[in-house]
Amino acid sequence: MTFRLEREGDIATLVLANPSRGNALSPALVAALDGGLDQAVAEGARLVVLRGEGRHFCTGFDLSDLPELSDGDLLLRVVHIELLLQKLGGMPVTTLAIGSGRTFGAGADLFAACDHRVALEGASFSFPGPAFGLALGTARLAERVGATAARALLLAGREVTAAEALSLGLATRVVADPAEAMAAAAQAARRLDAPTVALLHARTRGADDAADLAALVRSAARPGLKARIEAYRAAVAAKR
Repeated sequence: MTFRLEREGDIATLVLANPSRGNALSPALVAALDGGLDQAVAEGARLVVLRGEGRHFCTGFDLSDLPELSDGDLLLRVVHIELLLQKLGGMPVTTLAIGSGRTFGAGADLFAACDHRVALEGASFSFPGPAFGLALGTARLAERVGATAARALLLAGREVTAAEALSLGLATRVVADPAEAMAAAAQAARRLDAPTVALLHARTRGADDAADLAALVRSAARPGLKARIEAYRAAVAAKR
């Protein structure tokens, strides 16, 4: 079991529950999160919370089976993640992510897609996708931190602290304990009904979902994606 849905009144918490792999996004976990979002809305949640079990929120793609994958397999996986991010960004309810430990890659994109982005003290964030040629979540990141800061983060691929994430606008709060932030977000979420929240999400987003998906597909469809990922992982391992 790598996922569970917890309910407390009108707060639904989607728990990434594979801490032994840093809650990395496997196809099964992506599908479970997608279904969990639908279930939370259907059951009347007013606030949807995403958090990771264990130390880390989410360390990106689960590539434990990379040797068996083709470029096409990888393309399909990143498309499913982009569609999940688009669903999350357009939810008819308020969303909150709790960034803990390492919040990297597609995990950082999940964090950035939420309304409230609560970073725990000691958390760190990074968007390494461009290092292997992927344009995932770039427009959403630019919405959060501005085009210039987003470009700098993506070009450098550097890791930022929770405090820096807050100063950039990637995080909305930095806390030791997220309970108060969750309570405040839930109280605010109850003010508006689902159609209003959906409309506000639609009208305040600058990102073009179709264009973002097309850009991602173009980047992932470039021949050699698997080889680029393998080279990136080897370079990271060599630095350790």
